[in-house]
Amino acid sequence: MNWITNYVRPRINSIFSRREMPENLWSKCDSCGTMLFHRELSDALNVCTNCGHHMGISPRDRFTALFDNGVFTEVPVPKPIEDPLKFRDQKRYPDRLRAAQKQAAEDEAMLVAEGEIGRTPIVAAAQDFGFMGGSMGMYVGNAIIAGCERAVATKRPFILFSAAGGARMQEGILSLMQMPRTTVAVQMLREANLPYIVVLTHPTTGGVTASYAMLGDVQIAEPNALICFAGPRVIEQTIRETLPEGFQRAEYLLDHGMLDRVTPRGQLRDELISITRMLMGLAPPVAGDLPKPAPPAVEAPTPETETPKAPSET
Repeated sequence: MNWITNYVRPRINSIFSRREMPENLWSKCDSCGTMLFHRELSDALNVCTNCGHHMGISPRDRFTALFDNGVFTEVPVPKPIEDPLKFRDQKRYPDRLRAAQKQAAEDEAMLVAEGEIGRTPIVAAAQDFGFMGGSMGMYVGNAIIAGCERAVATKRPFILFSAAGGARMQEGILSLMQMPRTTVAVQMLREANLPYIVVLTHPTTGGVTASYAMLGDVQIAEPNALICFAGPRVIEQTIRETLPEGFQRAEYLLDHGMLDRVTPRGQLRDELISITRMLMGLAPPVAGDLPKPAPPAVEAPTPETETPKAPSET
């Protein structure tokens, strides 16, 4: 035995047999910097377990946590023309779409689904900020219209989760036309007397805030979500004044009457169940998703316990 056998050979074997660790096992909180294990973060619905900061979550993961047993059915959405304006900046618009589809593993920036929450049938739509900033294009307009039409056809409430940086610049005026289109779709729900609930998540800005995101019968937001039309820096540069601390955040808007609730993501499902059942005139939800207990049976009186009747007059 020599140093080659005792040291060099084991060292070479350890180098070549070393396992590569996946790079996505840990995530860093954007707020406090805590390193979070991926399973722990997923169980907490992408909410930091240290500081409570709400990170982004995909529509599919959100729906899995929202619907009963994670079961839902996607509502088909008509696909618009891919590149109506033949737009090109540093890349062609179709190339940007394909890159976004590969990164987000979704076809577009909004997912529409139907299912039950707390045994209450609903239709829901959620924007994906990871898909080109959740920008509102023709597909998003078609998705909201398809969701509203499905809700009206099935007489279900419609719940929308907004997350967007505004209109999609690559579609120009066609993207801005989705503002009146979606407003008309919301009016369809009102005429059918169906609830329209909006959950504003971080961030909800631009033309989305100026249209369907602020038209809900009930407005709920996740904690510390940025909700605005123009960004804080744009406003400060325009009016040349320093804005109040927390301006355009969910808590500030709640204090000034723009929102009805600010609800943490972990409590959102229970609150949506209660609100939808109340607005639909249904009985309150039963804890644990159990059937409502039957009323106690009234036992028929036995001869021994039967109350004697008064003698009849002759």
